[in-house]
Amino acid sequence: MTMLTKIGNSQGIRIPKPLIQQAHLENVQIELEVVENGLLIKPILNHPRKNWEDNINQVLAKNENKKDEAILDEFLNDSDLEDWQW
Repeated sequence: MTMLTKIGNSQGIRIPKPLIQQAHLENVQIELEVVENGLLIKPILNHPRKNWEDNINQVLAKNENKKDEAILDEFLNDSDLEDWQW
């Protein structure tokens, strides 16, 4: 059991280390969520590629009928390689 402690204009709590370890809160950012009977503290699990598929699908859908006017076609054209001796 713990009590709220005044920290400047805010209040905080001290969480015992075994609870922090058990809840996997060590050295991670945490998210606070108000629930029916209190406050839920949970780690923010950053998965760098978590939304990649959704993002790619959105970009593809947004640009579905557009022609790429970049210079990519020039780089993909192998006709200039005919002059090289391999």
